[in-house]
Amino acid sequence: MNKKVKVLVVPSDRSGVGYFRSVTPHTGLEKFYPEEFHVDINENPDLNNDEFLKQYDIIHYHRSLGQYEQMPMLLNKLKSMGIITIMDLDDYWSPGQHHPAYLIIKNSKMDEKILNNIKIAENVTTTTDLFAAEIGKFNKRVYVLPNAINPEEKQYTPTPEKSDRVRIGWLGGSSHLEDLKLLNGVVNKMKSSNLLDKVQFVLCGFDLRGNVTMIDPQTGQQTQRPIKPQESVWFQYEKIFTDNYSTISDDYKKHLLTYTKDEYPNVANEPYRRVWTKPVSTYASNYNLFDISLAPLNDNMFNKVKSQLKVIESGFHKKALIAQNFGPYQIDLVNARVKALDNSENTFFDGGNAYLVNNNSKDWYQFIKRLVENPEQIEILSNNLYNTVKGKYSIEAVSKQRRELYLSLLNEKQNDSI
Repeated sequence: MNKKVKVLVVPSDRSGVGYFRSVTPHTGLEKFYPEEFHVDINENPDLNNDEFLKQYDIIHYHRSLGQYEQMPMLLNKLKSMGIITIMDLDDYWSPGQHHPAYLIIKNSKMDEKILNNIKIAENVTTTTDLFAAEIGKFNKRVYVLPNAINPEEKQYTPTPEKSDRVRIGWLGGSSHLEDLKLLNGVVNKMKSSNLLDKVQFVLCGFDLRGNVTMIDPQTGQQTQRPIKPQESVWFQYEKIFTDNYSTISDDYKKHLLTYTKDEYPNVANEPYRRVWTKPVSTYASNYNLFDISLAPLNDNMFNKVKSQLKVIESGFHKKALIAQNFGPYQIDLVNARVKALDNSENTFFDGGNAYLVNNNSKDWYQFIKRLVENPEQIEILSNNLYNTVKGKYSIEAVSKQRRELYLSLLNEKQNDSI
């Protein structure tokens, strides 16, 4: 029997991007192909120990393998040792000015460092064809391995919480204020239409941890202090989902503004629910708290090349999805809104798997209203989306793609050495 292919995986972390792009994918690779692959995951390998490095056939790293300044020399050394190296990238290297990390990235020249790593990488993997096209402008050896879900993982096993209301939820991180601003006015319109007693908006991921970073404009020096609750972006998010706290009871508003993590006793009868952040190993269980998943996305390059993870997660959890008709959400989604033959009205296409938003000022409200008033559409969309993602984005399917890529790279190396 041929010896196993030994892979060293160097994640950027184990709780965020490293979980999806490094740890889980390679755990899956070894699980499904145990006779072919042996995987070691090490966040801080000894890159100066040649004897340690020589045992590996492939080294997979996210963004950088050690210090950026040392990458050219390190990659040359590894290549001379016959080791295949693969850089993974899941986010565009240069976020726009609205991104909270913009100034930090620009001041540290992190975008330039990442771009240089792309240029010198032996191979690059990424999440979508859209991102691969951008990376391909600087490195032609780029391959798509999408994000994937392990449906056997408890957090992706649907156990929906029951409610008399239609729950409309958003689940994400702290860099999405400009995206969520696209929903401004939606809650107010629901109130004006007397629909608030039929719905509940659910904000998942609420988090007050972290610091405020202040940058001296003269010296560039950075200092930090703990963030105050009303300085947090989550406070801004909450104002969007409560129409500046006008839709909820006075008692509930007082409860929310104490920032206690205790659940409000009568939350089931409120048109809004705050859900505090959970670890990456359990956060997707929040999908059990709503029926309709929202995916607003501002039109910019950073967002255009993001992964379609929200589509994948919503699909595995069998949620109806309303998403921006832009970028990653154009990869797998088929609009359930179609024009009638006389172009006079929109009709429902039961072969669609989502509602896609073109007009922010009215589409978000119209689609939410339509699903609330036609709950049978929720079931149709959720089942169609599940059928779209279940085979394509399971960890087993993507592990097969990863296996084929790694073996082809090894075969290419062997042919080049002949």
